[in-house]
Amino acid sequence: MTTWTLTSVPMAAPTASADPCTDVSIVFARGTHQEPGLGNVGQAFVDDLTSQLAGRSVEVYAVNYPANDDYRHSAPSGADDASAHIQGTVASCPSTKIVLGGYSQGATVINLASTQMAAPVADHVAAVAYFGEPSSGFSSALWGGPLPTINPLYSGKLISQCAPDDPICTGGGNIMAHVAYIENGMTNQAATFAANRIK
Repeated sequence: MTTWTLTSVPMAAPTASADPCTDVSIVFARGTHQEPGLGNVGQAFVDDLTSQLAGRSVEVYAVNYPANDDYRHSAPSGADDASAHIQGTVASCPSTKIVLGGYSQGATVINLASTQMAAPVADHVAAVAYFGEPSSGFSSALWGGPLPTINPLYSGKLISQCAPDDPICTGGGNIMAHVAYIENGMTNQAATFAANRIK
């Protein structure tokens, strides 16, 4: 924010302020039971992506939601928060390119958000990146029915990273695979995908 100081010397009033809009906005929803903020997977993705966008101004928004086991209430709450922020960005900064992301339950949050936003919003979204998106029978049982999927308007912009044997997205039996998205390089791969869609 620019601060203007009055002096005894006559001066013209400022005619414009710094542009509040950034080149890129990253909206990320953390996974279940992660502390408020981006979560470790989200932070790694954001760090990887911003490093590949050198010279671009970037806003980062962590979706505000409970991220608890009450999936049927937690995820829709996050979707409301995410969609409000995304639509606000589109309205106030139409030239900003938006990247959406989610880890575990966070991917469900973005799926839900994508279905409740007006169709033209999709034109402003450059990429969507998921890690361990709930899509297995096990995840469906936790949700209590068919899992939300992304709006088809966004599907061509999506990279959904699923580690081998991750029970949340493959039905496998290795829960440690679900927490290995940083170490296995998938956050960096997704960042490269998103960066290439922005450039």
